[in-house]
Amino acid sequence: MSTIAFLNIAMRGHVNPTLPVVAELVRRGHSVTYHTSPAFAKEIEATGATVHRYPESDRPLPDPPTPVTLLDALARTALDVLPAVLSELRRVRPDLIVHGSTCPWGAVAARELGVPAASSFTTFAFNRHTPSPTHASRELLTAAATSPRNVRSYTRSRWELYRRYDTRGLPLHDWANIRQPLNLVYTSSAFQPGAGTFDASYRFVGPSIGARPPDPSFPADHLRAPVLYASLGTLIDSGRLLRDFAVGLAPLGGTVIISTGHTDPAALGPLPANVLARRFLPQLEVLERAALFVTHGGMNSVNEAMYAGVPMLVVPHAADQPLVARRVAELGVGLSIRPQDAAAEAVHALARRLLDEPRFKAAAATLQVAQREAGGYLRAADELERRLRRFTRATRPGLADSPRER
Repeated sequence: MSTIAFLNIAMRGHVNPTLPVVAELVRRGHSVTYHTSPAFAKEIEATGATVHRYPESDRPLPDPPTPVTLLDALARTALDVLPAVLSELRRVRPDLIVHGSTCPWGAVAARELGVPAASSFTTFAFNRHTPSPTHASRELLTAAATSPRNVRSYTRSRWELYRRYDTRGLPLHDWANIRQPLNLVYTSSAFQPGAGTFDASYRFVGPSIGARPPDPSFPADHLRAPVLYASLGTLIDSGRLLRDFAVGLAPLGGTVIISTGHTDPAALGPLPANVLARRFLPQLEVLERAALFVTHGGMNSVNEAMYAGVPMLVVPHAADQPLVARRVAELGVGLSIRPQDAAAEAVHALARRLLDEPRFKAAAATLQVAQREAGGYLRAADELERRLRRFTRATRPGLADSPRER
């Protein structure tokens, strides 16, 4: 079978959706390598892929980033990791490179090695109707004016990349939107804004949701309906906001579940008796039982909620979360509120609307069908194999319509 190399940035929201795809490709007999930060090595190894760790110079990306700080960090990271990445890829000799849409060194590596590539969009796909955060805009210029040090650093790094490597096809600065002849988008066309304006290179494959190990410590059989769930993801540290969620939701729920992430549950103080607060929870299992999800609006969490058919109250903070929140509201699958406005009383009022008005549950059921029918990780694996077959026929005419053997 073929050898497929994955390259990605060191952010959980970008890595997690690729894991079920990697596991499926391994199951189908492909040899898969994954270049990653050490923080994700164990999870990737569990898929059966061979892990290649970025060198020690791999620096953490700003999270949440601004467009300017993200561009600076990506350019500097690309210079740091490309020598080692190219050396390893020349030894591995991949037939296909799959890189994150925000991973410039993946695109450069594919160009340097003359290997076909696919891009992986774990947020929305972007074009002129749905602009990316790093496209040329007044907002980007304003942000650049307030971050001159980052702009100078990015400019130096971008020039050095151009001098050392083949950067043809790499956008000048729109590095949240690095495209290839195949672009996998991990949501449904129903949720993607302006889906009909994208060309056939974009495949809206839906949420990539695979099996996850059970958590025997989670009291799933002791939850009382309605189950109301709130989480700000693993990175946002806001004990005050989480406490407001708990207090606002408690009168409405049988069991209220709060995922505190890096916030110590004890920092929330005394909570109502029907509130269960834990750092980490089996989110898919919780969403299967939930009547409502209060979320920061991370794309993966929102995709999973729609996959489970759960209405949402979105409290966006940064990055793509405001755009995701607007789309949730547009489609009637939920409501949105700014973090500074999300006091307990406001959360209570909006949650009551989401529970009492049938239109939200109906919209969630419609989106649930679209998310599931998109195909998920199985379709993503199919599309990657199809990309391999097309490249093989183009470069080696007369071969059978199957992936080339090594």
